[in-house]
Amino acid sequence: MLFSSLLFLFLFLPAVLALYYCSPWRIKNLILFLTSLIFYAWGEPVYIVIMLLSTITDYSFGLLLSRPKLNTIQRKWIVVFSVVVNLGLLSYFKYADFLILNVNELLGTHIPLTELPLPIGISFYTFQSMSYIIDVYRGTAKAQRNWIDFGTFVALFPQLVAGPIVQYNTLAEQLRKRSVNIEKFAEGVRRFIIGLAKKVLLANNIGLLWHTISSSNLDSMPALTAWLGIIAFAFQIYFDFSGYSDMAIGLGLMFGFRFNENFNQPYIAQSITDFWRRWHISLSSWFRDYVYIPLGGNRRGLGIQLRNILIVWLLTGIWHGASWNFLLWGLYFGVILIIEKWWGLKLLNRLPRWVRHLYALLLILIGWVLFAFDQLPMVLRYLQAMVGFNHQPLWDNSTLYFTYTNAILILVLIIASLPMKQSRSKNTRSLLPLVWHGVLFFLSVAYLVDATFNPFLYFRF
Repeated sequence: MLFSSLLFLFLFLPAVLALYYCSPWRIKNLILFLTSLIFYAWGEPVYIVIMLLSTITDYSFGLLLSRPKLNTIQRKWIVVFSVVVNLGLLSYFKYADFLILNVNELLGTHIPLTELPLPIGISFYTFQSMSYIIDVYRGTAKAQRNWIDFGTFVALFPQLVAGPIVQYNTLAEQLRKRSVNIEKFAEGVRRFIIGLAKKVLLANNIGLLWHTISSSNLDSMPALTAWLGIIAFAFQIYFDFSGYSDMAIGLGLMFGFRFNENFNQPYIAQSITDFWRRWHISLSSWFRDYVYIPLGGNRRGLGIQLRNILIVWLLTGIWHGASWNFLLWGLYFGVILIIEKWWGLKLLNRLPRWVRHLYALLLILIGWVLFAFDQLPMVLRYLQAMVGFNHQPLWDNSTLYFTYTNAILILVLIIASLPMKQSRSKNTRSLLPLVWHGVLFFLSVAYLVDATFNPFLYFRF
């Protein structure tokens, strides 16, 4: 069930809100837990078992870690068992077929594929459960003794499908006590509508342009058409994912939770280092806290730091999907970040802002080519088209047509990617935003009524 669907907007969400606000405080988490299971089971009821297995396992391990008589070795083994169970489930569903395909190709074997669909949200809730166990082991969080509260943390439907990845420490206190009032609810509604509009009105429409260009013959594609296509993809994935994050944050506010931000105008970045401080912040934070720092971070010299960066980015690539292009994508950004950390940022800081911005955008767009195609030959052909190595003209009539018909949309996307200043006018705070958000919601719903193109790119991660 997508947040950007009429079923969710006019049936599921109103029913859950009504049930939640009519319930006494002591069962509000139970309501969220049960309705989250219904949300998750809507398309894949069998995979509730996987989620519940992960939840029960980590809940039990958390209780074991809280026992005072355990020694250090025993506590470490509990964490190891938890990580093995979580990563084992994730690996089986996400990477088993990829491994089998490569073994078959390398050894000439014919091992049958599992052909199991990827459970929705497994990459996100697996990392959340692991963060809980690690925090309890470190002593930075207390073991959760209420199974319903812990199940709510793992299954919470606002951020189950696509994050942001919520570390346990962020929600531990809010699970026990949180404010639910009209101001926070209204803030959540506004944030949800902004995210819905970003996803439906911006991402979906520019996604049509990317779909058209990427589906055409790459060998006869003019260079400017290829650049226009990957710019369209860059806008689609940003407004698609950040829109979903906005909706998740808004939904959290409606139920009294405050999630951390996941995006911060990433396309105004002045370097790749800056970009990854702004894009999918919750994933970067997770790898920093649970991989990079435990490996030594930047405390053991430059060589170890560069090694740690490379490891983190190889894992980041693998996290995104079971395909060589994602591994290459992670390696690509890892190498760039190593170069910037080594000496590149010192050089960049001497250059004008517009040069740094252009540098970052160019490398980001090349990275999106690696991300967009799961077959490496397609990646190579698209990159060749971008630099004119397919021996085609710089542009043709289709390039002009795509540019002309999407010029206003692209201008809106550029403006929407920039930081927005909030007006301090009383009228703006009271009336105009209400009208503005009402218009956005109406247009989004009107689009969805006849929509035939409503993908969500991060469903496959």
